[in-house]
Amino acid sequence: MMLYTVKEVAGLAGVTVKTLHHYHKIRLLKPCEITDAGYRLYGAEELERLQQILFYRELDFSLSDIQKALEDQPGRLMCLTKQQELLIARRQRLDCLLKTIGESIALTKKGEVMEKSAMFQGLNADAWNTALAEQSQYLKDHYGYELPKVETEQAQEMNDSAAEAKQFMDFLAEALQAGWKGNDPRLQKKIQEHLAFLNDHGHSIDAQTFAAQARFFLEDDFHRGMLESQQLGLCYYLCIAAEMYAAANQ
Repeated sequence: MMLYTVKEVAGLAGVTVKTLHHYHKIRLLKPCEITDAGYRLYGAEELERLQQILFYRELDFSLSDIQKALEDQPGRLMCLTKQQELLIARRQRLDCLLKTIGESIALTKKGEVMEKSAMFQGLNADAWNTALAEQSQYLKDHYGYELPKVETEQAQEMNDSAAEAKQFMDFLAEALQAGWKGNDPRLQKKIQEHLAFLNDHGHSIDAQTFAAQARFFLEDDFHRGMLESQQLGLCYYLCIAAEMYAAANQ
């Protein structure tokens, strides 16, 4: 069996000798043999485990979480399959982030302001909490309400909701430009679909609540400004359409 010294393993894996010593110390990666002279030696099994560790590190797992993951998924194939799924999900998120950055650059060059909902496409939990910090502080200062922190497992749901919100507001903006009345059947159908999405994704909201929310956006300077930055008159248009929908669905 081919054995490798700690220095050779460090060179193969692109990590430092100090890192491998630390992994040994915390029992995350133990050498298969230690010579009488005190040299650590690693075999094929240890190299495979190191590969799995480094995959998890690329996914921002803490060392303690990696230890648990490897204990919960002892089979190499199972572990690699799970890592592949996580890496694909990360790639999709990064693709979304790159798209958002590209759109931001293009709009900035034109001197245009990006829609608020579009700014958040592809964000993770930390990025969402940073992005929502101003709104959360405003709500706390003016209404005594603070937005709950976005947890890691909620990030994708937030991204999906942001994409839906963008599509919905884009539709409203186009309807406003086209001169549709607030009770236009096409607009009312879109509101129905939007509420169905919200309810399907854990946001319990009926027509009356949605109308009250739209009225709040109109009467509150901060939220009215968010919508009006997309298109002048959009906040008022949303409120009228939502109240007409609520009146028709009592």
